[in-house]
Amino acid sequence: MTTMRERSATKAVRTMQAAVQERYGDPISVVTVRDVPVPTIEQDQVLVQVHAAGVNWADRSMTTGEPYVMRLGYGFTRPRNGIRGMDVAGVVTEVGDSVTELVPGDDVFGWCAGAFAEYVAVRSAHLIEKPDTLSFAEAAGLPIAGCVALQAVRDIAGIRSGDEVLVVGASGGIGSLTVQIAKAYGANVTGVCSTPNLDFVESLGADRVIDYTKTDFTLGDARYDMILDMADRHGLSERRRVMTDHGTLIPNSGTGGRWSGSLPRIAKAKLVSPFVSQRLRPFFSMTKRGDLEELIDLVASGAVRPVVGRAYPLDQTGKAIAEAGGGHARGKVVVMVRPRELGT
Repeated sequence: MTTMRERSATKAVRTMQAAVQERYGDPISVVTVRDVPVPTIEQDQVLVQVHAAGVNWADRSMTTGEPYVMRLGYGFTRPRNGIRGMDVAGVVTEVGDSVTELVPGDDVFGWCAGAFAEYVAVRSAHLIEKPDTLSFAEAAGLPIAGCVALQAVRDIAGIRSGDEVLVVGASGGIGSLTVQIAKAYGANVTGVCSTPNLDFVESLGADRVIDYTKTDFTLGDARYDMILDMADRHGLSERRRVMTDHGTLIPNSGTGGRWSGSLPRIAKAKLVSPFVSQRLRPFFSMTKRGDLEELIDLVASGAVRPVVGRAYPLDQTGKAIAEAGGGHARGKVVVMVRPRELGT
């Protein structure tokens, strides 16, 4: 096993390829692949040879620098960290001195920062073993989106068998997993999507599918115990009209104004919620190892399967980010990486 002390004795700077941005802007224009130093791992980290990296809406936000409020955390005039990517699946190649649960050669997946690269340093606590039943691409599509969907169904709405669930944006990365997880919890699920995705959402297990180009769900007679809305095309009062008296609305779209994004809608929901019987619960998901383990149990049972809609090579990461952030992707968008072997 290679130790940190042995690695520190190596004088040569090892390099890898990564998709890097040095300024904010359109992902296709500002993200380029070039050689950068391989990250050095800390005692509680491992070095992962990346095989696949999931793409999330947040990657687009951090690439474009919009809404501007997010620059307070990521760099005001330019990004502090120029490598995006938060979902990773790959193979452990090196381990920190305090890591005991992973060894080189382990297939793993989890969450990190900087996954759009050939190698990434990840805290071992943020990784779990990848089951053989999942490809690297499928595993890379699960952590962020899967935890949002699971926490929305289980923790925020507290869905029980027989509850009525509406998923707006049911064909996307988060929506497609929410449909499956809600079904696993015994809910009756209605998915809302566009015409080309009707059969796809039905194949996920949805009991009913609404084509939003033809039907406005807020004008229907059905009432829902939970609405997860990834589109936010309707006003608060319109969506409340089709909720049960104690239903839960989870507005989860990141779209909005260039300065504050969805924050005004979130603030309005939080202000109104204490004065009505319905629960208006926008939330910020935290990816957790325990939740990844529950997701794997759902995968093992056959109840959930992450769907990879499109895979891009590393040199087209900008296109992948643009597609995932465009709001019309089917399933998860992933970046596939074919890393070179590192010398010692």
